Amino acid sequence: MALGAVGIGYADPSVTRAVIDAASHGNVSTLPHRLEVEVAERLRHVVPCAEQVRFLRTGAEANAAAIRLARALTQREHVVACGYFGWLDWCSDAAGVPPSVQRAVSWVPFNDVDALHATVSALPAPPAAIILEPLIHELASVEWLSAARRLADQSGAVLIFDEVKTAFRVRTGGVQALTGITPDLATLGKAMANGYPLAALVGRVAVMEQASRSWISSTAATECTGLAAAKAMLDWHERVDVPERMATAGGLLQGIIGTALAESPWVGVRAEGPPVMWRLVSDVPDQLDALVAASVREGVLLKRGAYQFGAVAHEEPHLEYIAHVMPRIMEALLPGPRRVEESST
Repeated sequence: MALGAVGIGYADPSVTRAVIDAASHGNVSTLPHRLEVEVAERLRHVVPCAEQVRFLRTGAEANAAAIRLARALTQREHVVACGYFGWLDWCSDAAGVPPSVQRAVSWVPFNDVDALHATVSALPAPPAAIILEPLIHELASVEWLSAARRLADQSGAVLIFDEVKTAFRVRTGGVQALTGITPDLATLGKAMANGYPLAALVGRVAVMEQASRSWISSTAATECTGLAAAKAMLDWHERVDVPERMATAGGLLQGIIGTALAESPWVGVRAEGPPVMWRLVSDVPDQLDALVAASVREGVLLKRGAYQFGAVAHEEPHLEYIAHVMPRIMEALLPGPRRVEESST
């Protein structure tokens, strides 16, 4: 599902109509489109921390903007982080990123309260921000998220939740709406616009207004087709319990594929994680590659590793088809000698 960007389904008619209508009136302008206000007001009603909203194009941009505003507010540099936040310099150790930039971030293990406390305590000065992905291989514990909230309050740091994958999926308002633990800032994206390029940075006024002291800009900032798609998606969420539909479809997919894998232990691949966004795990990468290749030959597209996303469009006929072809997929993965033995019996 486009790495989780598609939550309803590809080319959903209501989203497509909204995008075509927006584009037909001119998709970009000099001044912000009125849809910015309409979508921002609706986000304020569904995302607990959203006192103000700023739109961007990608989740990576939104996360970079969140870090910049946190640093502007606190006048500090260091960041404590856990998760994946995109490809930009501030959070990357890739070739071309200066070591000095990398040293400005301390990485902590997921769901480890003691490690989070120890990392923050060991810093020579309080951090500017604590930024977390609240769902990686599993949903973060309330204890871990609460510890991050307390540490941010005690140190004066800005608490940021990266809800790019989890908002409009785990709950419409994200993990913060599920757990009741409210960050200072949150980043949104992916399923918010059903695959159209749109992200948002939302949060407390005191932090968001730092944008007037700093600089966040884009030539495409006024592009409105993503906003139109997001408005149509919010309509979907008002009509239907979209996260529940995603979780149900994802759980059924996980059950069908996971059961087939468990009954074929020679494959060495497991289905793990929460139903709404689960993953394929293997200690032998070649076996996972073989599973993906065998599946696609039967018309089933799986993602190596994380994540397999359930969508509203995964309906009963599609699930029945996957259940029907899984035995053939498993047969294609049988080791050579065993396949010969079984075919001769």
